[in-house]
Amino acid sequence: MIRLVLRVAALLLALLLALPCHLLWRLLRLPSPWPTWFLGSVAWIIGARRRVIGTPLRRDVVFVSNHLSWMDIPILAGCNGSAFVAKAELRAVPLVGWLCTLNGTIFVRREDRMAVADQINALREALSEAWAITIFPEGTTGDGTALLPFKAALLAVLDPPPPGVLVQPVRVDYGAATGELAWVGDEPGTTHASRVLRRRGSFSATLHFCDPFDPHDFPGRKAIAAEARARIAAAGGGEAAASL
Repeated sequence: MIRLVLRVAALLLALLLALPCHLLWRLLRLPSPWPTWFLGSVAWIIGARRRVIGTPLRRDVVFVSNHLSWMDIPILAGCNGSAFVAKAELRAVPLVGWLCTLNGTIFVRREDRMAVADQINALREALSEAWAITIFPEGTTGDGTALLPFKAALLAVLDPPPPGVLVQPVRVDYGAATGELAWVGDEPGTTHASRVLRRRGSFSATLHFCDPFDPHDFPGRKAIAAEARARIAAAGGGEAAASL
């Protein structure tokens, strides 16, 4: 219980430090580094000790990553500063939804086929501003032992690819702690967060940034999804072949 209280207090302190600075940067119309700093601090406070393999691109890139937990977001963002594509329901979560907007999160309703065109346009607009965006094409979190099938529809923004944009697959791996930290099944989000915050000690969070590729070389979102999935699988396990 003491560990939980201390970590929550540290998270609040990091927010109180970052938020005024972020608002000041916005007031001065300067690019704000504070959301990235805050998310990196969140990763450290919850016990993640980041290990990076490869070199992440900084702009004009769509990162395609496997997905283990909500922790993937602060761990990745603290490293590559990217925005994320997230379920629209997250926008309504008190405080969490608002914090997501600070990092430029793009909210989508995957079940709303009527709004697909608008969502793709929002992604293309973000990319046109030279953002880096991270997409989790599994569509849900896995247990870390194998990759789930990739949902190619989530890569519609790359069909056809915007000019100059590359795809960089990335493998997230929590090592020996994966079984404890992966968020699978019907566990409520608050329960999982509490379990993570109560966990003793730190854990290694390896981010393996694979070589980027030009999506023009793999015509169609299914081909792009297959290539990204194969590279992620080769970076650390999981079956390379599966239906998309």
